[in-house]
Amino acid sequence: MAGVVQRQLHLNAFLMEAGHHEAAWRLPQSNPRADFDLAHWIELAKLAEAAKFDSLFLADGPSLTGTGEFRPPGQLEPLTLLTALSQHTSRIGLIATVSSTYNEPYNLARRLASVDHVSGGRAGWNIVTSAGADEAANFGLVDRPNHALRYERAHEFLTVAKALWDSWETEAVLADKSTGRYADPTRLHAVDHVGGHFRVAGALNVERPPQGHPLLVQAGSSEDGRNFAARHAEAIFTAHQTYGRAAEFYRDVKVRARAAGRNPDSVVILPGIVPFIGSTEKEAADLARQFDDLRVPEYGLAQLAWNFETDPSVFSLDEPLPDFILARPELEGSQSRSDLIIELAVRENLTVREILSRLGGGRGHFTFVGTPDQAVDTIVSWFEGGAADGFNIMAPALPSGLETFIEHVLPILRSKGLFREDYQGVTLREHYGLPTPANQFHAIAD
Repeated sequence: MAGVVQRQLHLNAFLMEAGHHEAAWRLPQSNPRADFDLAHWIELAKLAEAAKFDSLFLADGPSLTGTGEFRPPGQLEPLTLLTALSQHTSRIGLIATVSSTYNEPYNLARRLASVDHVSGGRAGWNIVTSAGADEAANFGLVDRPNHALRYERAHEFLTVAKALWDSWETEAVLADKSTGRYADPTRLHAVDHVGGHFRVAGALNVERPPQGHPLLVQAGSSEDGRNFAARHAEAIFTAHQTYGRAAEFYRDVKVRARAAGRNPDSVVILPGIVPFIGSTEKEAADLARQFDDLRVPEYGLAQLAWNFETDPSVFSLDEPLPDFILARPELEGSQSRSDLIIELAVRENLTVREILSRLGGGRGHFTFVGTPDQAVDTIVSWFEGGAADGFNIMAPALPSGLETFIEHVLPILRSKGLFREDYQGVTLREHYGLPTPANQFHAIAD
């Protein structure tokens, strides 16, 4: 039909030090100190921008990852890193993970607004509620707040942050040298929020961000997480092992968004994919095996125990998951990720050793092993079949895995008209096809 615009994929480059595979740092070509090497991050950001990715994304958490014995345990603070990367890029979106549990609305709203300003409207916030007890200990707590309470706090946190971003109307700044009036005080608004978790006066001391507010991203798939995403998220990063599970999640969140009074098309759902790409199936399998051979089982066991809030000693490498794990104990951490691991283990009748192998590349995200054409077939089937609006590309090694995806997969997607040849907009919202949100205080001033 004339005039119909073909729907296109949204692709996000999920960056992680030397790569997403837990053994990526051990590869001969890898930089084992990539975590704190700014030049490495700049190279990745430029690579993703040259390929016209919608955005790049940094995960984060306010604690060491593991003990540090088998994998780099630290990382640069993401808003600081993205501010640096914003000065070496001009179009690609910049999304940082920041916890709502261990921050305060005023300070974080200010930092995110600042990144949006210095980047020219390219900031995004991946809102997490922080699942780990070790994170709570770094903030003087005996244990983390319970799951429901963390999401309740996150909802109020975001309500306050949105009001703070709106507290300067666009017309507030006059900068009139002739009259000496810099701003119109009637267009600067006190938030005056008093709630169950926060008391915030406002206004913010940073003017309204170029995007209205940063793109809001969410990554939880639990019941609380889905409800939160349906109310607030503009993009969702999610993990699924099968098309069926991804499609169920996609349908469910879109229905919840509509029930919350939102346009479901304004919620962009991006499952993670860890691509091992080879010119032949054998080459791809050999590449995946190279990574797998470098894994240290002790590290994988520690991560598995962390997911299930238990001790590594309860697992036997050549046995299935213990019965008490298969019974799905109620957890205060990431319930959805733990359920994903159990489903994977039961569906494929895996031993613990085999589970660790399957989780080594992407911690539960979908791992693809095959040729570029097969990768495109998988991506298109999820995209056109109602399981995804795009994907979080999680290269097993960086920069090599991202380079392979760009050089061999993107050209096929472009030949099908499924991915942009060039950026059409400037801001992250424009890349995602999302409007600038209306200012909630604007009608008051008018």
